[in-house]
This record gives sequence, structure tokens and C-alpha cells, in this order.
Amino acid sequence: MALTFESFLGSVGLSGTEAQSLTGAYVGKSSSPLALACQVAQLCLGQDNVHTAPLNQTLVDENWSQVVISEPYCILQPSNTNDVSNAVKIISYFQVKFAVRSGGHSPNPGFSSIGQGGVLLDLQKLDQIVLSSDKSVASLGPGGRWGDVISTLDAQGATVIGGRIPDVGVGGLILGGGFSHYSGEFGLAADNVKNFEIVLADGTVTAANAALNSDLFWALKGGGPNFGIVTRFDLNTVPVGQIWYQVTVYSVDQAHEVLDAFVEWQNNGASDVKSTVALIMGLQSITVGLIYSEPTEQPSAFAPFYSLTALAVAVPGTIGTNGSLTILLGMSASSTIERHDYRAASSRIDSQLYKDVYAFWRERALVVHGTTGANQTFCIQPVPANLAEEGIAKGGNPMGIPTENHQWWTTLIDWTNASDDEAVRQVSIDTTNQWKALGEERKLWLPHLFMNDASRDQNPIGAYGDDNVAKLKEIALKYDKNRVFQTLQNGGFLLSEVN
Repeated sequence: MALTFESFLGSVGLSGTEAQSLTGAYVGKSSSPLALACQVAQLCLGQDNVHTAPLNQTLVDENWSQVVISEPYCILQPSNTNDVSNAVKIISYFQVKFAVRSGGHSPNPGFSSIGQGGVLLDLQKLDQIVLSSDKSVASLGPGGRWGDVISTLDAQGATVIGGRIPDVGVGGLILGGGFSHYSGEFGLAADNVKNFEIVLADGTVTAANAALNSDLFWALKGGGPNFGIVTRFDLNTVPVGQIWYQVTVYSVDQAHEVLDAFVEWQNNGASDVKSTVALIMGLQSITVGLIYSEPTEQPSAFAPFYSLTALAVAVPGTIGTNGSLTILLGMSASSTIERHDYRAASSRIDSQLYKDVYAFWRERALVVHGTTGANQTFCIQPVPANLAEEGIAKGGNPMGIPTENHQWWTTLIDWTNASDDEAVRQVSIDTTNQWKALGEERKLWLPHLFMNDASRDQNPIGAYGDDNVAKLKEIALKYDKNRVFQTLQNGGFLLSEVN
């Protein structure tokens, strides 16, 4: 037993003296596995990279939503891939619960946080942004933020398919798919990964790409946190330089006009895959962002919107870059620390369905706003068939995205009081039920749930299709025979929870 323990300590880089000291102090004694795991991690990763009680509260609280904030037993901050490998070996050896945090943007409790019963693996020091000399590949660390990524690459004349909101972390977005302004043209962020560097459950570091570990490569393209910890994403850059964009604001009284224009664009203008529309319907106003991936003045694809009378023009037609657009979106994001949630639903394109579900949502959202102050949005995200086709062409995609023009609905919910959690969330829960009820009745419902938008009680992987789920489970077991990521990981959309 002592030799096994010493051998393990040697495998994570501890010296013989350190191993002997720990063996004498702990083997055969009733030491806490958590305490020992954190102590070994301090010796292995360094004191500055492992935080124990009393924890730095700023570091604990770095999650986006107050709903998820929890104080772990200790926080591990690996500074390189080898540190991640050793951290995984420590977690596996001592069988301690853990959570992984890249940007901490998930509002789902336990997905990127954990309480005193486990350790938090915080990846923010893995934030590298390296562009290849020919500008064809950008290598990104999982702990980076998309605002930094986009601005750094923009300054070098390069663009990748990535996050739209600056504060979102690199790792979680890509592993959940990653919807971009340019996804209709190039597919999801995951579809544009050339290579994943990943630490497996036994601490082995490997590459996953179309030529090597192609099954794992396929699984990582939207399969969530089920296969290991990705320490580097090599993304192919895309030929997007200067772009055109415009942001207009409409009255809520114009909701039907805006939805009619949106559907007309989906049915006709969206065949030009360089065009996309961001539609955010709030309780007080409606914001429409028109984005075209070339510097063309007033693209004809957006013709249905040009006849609408705007309440205000927030941003007139502008020739800019992905970087300037991201800065603009960052300025509009709230910096207030609040409780947040979102939710997912999908359907085929239909103006009347959109209007009916919007009316259902708005009535309930206004009531809850009056009693709790919660703000909610109703967002329809356009998904042209080409998005799914790009994923299939680029190594396949496990997400089962329908190869037809459709939409992914989501909502952003902001509120302040924990006592209002149930009432506030019920609006979006009822709304997704209404999408399904009316959609099934009218043969417009699609079961697909986009992982990056799914709420804690939803089951996006279960909606990928039976064959994809079975294949994902087979791949997960192949690379994680002891089911470390299924049994010790604190949360996330785990395959072990999919029947």
C-alpha cells in the first residue's frame, strides 16, 4: 500500500523525500481525502496555484450568476497542461468530487462550481492566444475570454468562430457547440476546431483531430464535459475581415411587424449565409441587429427590415470588424451582479407560432416583472440548414442538429432575490412547454436543444438522437474506463444522466 501511494506521488512529480514524508504522515491514518488531495496539489502545482481556506472570496465569486456561487474546499489553478494532468491524477487517485471552470458563465448550479465537498479546477491561467505564422490557425486556452480572443486576433487581421459576448469563456462555449454571428456560413465554433489537446481521466495528454483519435474528435464537437479536460483548442481561422452591421430598436407594439420581417428574412434572405439577424425582444423594447460578413452597404438580404419604422437607430449601418462589433456588444452588457438563467427550445419557421408563443411569454413575464423586478428576454436565433451541413462536412457533429432551416429560442433572465428563483424561472419553463405544445399540434416542433442555452433541468444530450447518444457513451467509456468524469464531476450535462 505504501509503495502504491509513493508510486502515485512520484507520478505527479513529488520528490522521494516529499513522498516519504507524506506516506509516513498519512498512510494507515484516517486523513481526509480532500485535505490530502489539496496538500498534494500544493506540493505538485505550487502554493500560488492551489488556494485553501480561508479562500480568496473574489476568486470564489468569479462565476457570472449568483445562483451558482459556492465555496469549494480548495481551488486548483493549473498554469499549464502538465498541471492539469497532475490535477486529474490527484482527483482520480483520491476519488474527490470536482468541478471545472473556464469562464464560469454557465448559470446552472454545480456546472462550474462546487461546495465544501470538493475541489474547483479553475482554468483561467490557461488563457493563451497564439496565431500561427500563416494566420490559418489560432491556438486558444480554455480559460480565455472571447473578448480578449477576438480583440487579439482582430489586431492581427484574423477571425475565428467563437463567442458573441466578451465575458464568456473559451472552453465551455466550444464544448457546448458555440453559436456565432457567422455560424450560418461556417458552422458552430466546435465545427471549426482543427485539433483538441485534452487531458484524459488517467492524466494522459493526447490530441484529438480528424486523423488521430477521430472518434474522440467527433465526440468533443458538442459532447460537453464528458471526455476529459481540453487544455488547448486549435481553431481554423475564417475569411471574415471587414463586416457590415446595424442595430435598431423598435417598440413592443411593433412585435408582429418585426416577427413578420424576421420570418420573411429566414425564408428568403437567409439563403445568403453571409447574413444573420440578432433578435432580442425585451419587456420594454425590441432590438434587432443586422450583421453581414462582408463590407457591403445595406445588404439586400435584409430588405424585409428596411421598410420598418424604428423607434431609434442605436447603431447606424457601419463598416467595421468582428472586433469592433464585439466591443459594441460588451458595452451593452450589464455589469450588475445578479442571478441569471437561460433556456432552450427549437422549432421550424412559422410567423404565427412565433407570435403565439411570444404573447404567451410576454403576459407571464410582465406579471413576474411586476412582482419581482425580474427582466426577461425572448430571443429567436436563426439556424439555416447550412449550419448543420458545415458541421457534417467538418468531421461530423454529435448534436443531431436538423439539416433544415429552423430556429433556436432562448431567453436571458436577470433577477436579484433568491426567494424569487422559482417564480422567475417558471416563466421560461412554461414557455418551453408552450413551444412544444403548439409546435407538436402544428407539426412545427423540433426536439433539438442547444446545449449552450439549456437550463439545469433540461436534457440537451438526450435530444441528440439515440444513435448519437449511444456512440457518445461508448466513446466516453473507451477513454474513461473508471468513469471519473461521470461519477466524480459535480455537474454539467453528463452522459451518466441520460437514459
